[in-house]
Amino acid sequence: MTRVSIIGLGWLGRPLAIKFQELGYSVKGSSTTAEKVELLNKKGISAKLLNFEPHPVGDRFHELFDTDILFINIPPKTRSSPPTFYPEQMKFLKEIVIQKGIKKVIYVSSTSVYPDQNQIAREEDEISMENTGHKSLLKAEHLFGKERSYDLSIIRFGGLLGFDRIPGKYFSGKEGVIGDTPVNYIHQVDAVNLVIWIIENGLWNQIFNGVAPFHPKRREIYERNALDLGFPPPKSYENEGSGWKEISAAKILNTGFKFKFPNPLEFTYDKV
Repeated sequence: MTRVSIIGLGWLGRPLAIKFQELGYSVKGSSTTAEKVELLNKKGISAKLLNFEPHPVGDRFHELFDTDILFINIPPKTRSSPPTFYPEQMKFLKEIVIQKGIKKVIYVSSTSVYPDQNQIAREEDEISMENTGHKSLLKAEHLFGKERSYDLSIIRFGGLLGFDRIPGKYFSGKEGVIGDTPVNYIHQVDAVNLVIWIIENGLWNQIFNGVAPFHPKRREIYERNALDLGFPPPKSYENEGSGWKEISAAKILNTGFKFKFPNPLEFTYDKV
């Protein structure tokens, strides 16, 4: 039985753990509070307490690293920590990976690493510390990518949405909302399936964008959410002509992956 450990049993990690279990994998993972660990264990997901401060602190967390595949999903806390903190966290995590001899790693990054400029962004684009939109994440990508003894795939997810994450709700009733730029979203269901797809098809040592292939305008999304779910749309939008960035989904599509929700205008959400 293939063993998978998920570092970060949050909004994406928890449904991913459930999916792995359904497919017959042996799954365990981490959470950052004792309350969440207890709740996860009650729901049948083997969880350990683990935080990176930036060194690892927790309860029997070393058991998590006795695994065949490690899925790393720890987003940077950019508002509450200095920019050097996240790369330091990832440095400690990489050291554990090497010490434990883990052979396969998936690291979750973000499409925010692409430069904030009018473009269609692809995985093969050259990104530097000078032009990246997120230095901490790019540093982490480079850290995991160099001097390694393991297979590594990086997923740059766009906006993770669906169920209780409703983009239009965040802008309901607000003024001066940006509405004319394309969205780069992915539904939670597709994000989970994409991770599974990469593992089960052996798509290692690559970078993949995790975004739906259709990119409607923000205004279209917000208005559709408001209409479908019964809350007010934005009161007003900024003038047209904002900068834009569209993230290509071509690479993952070319592997044969099929999106359940290819168009963000058709994402499913919980009722408000």
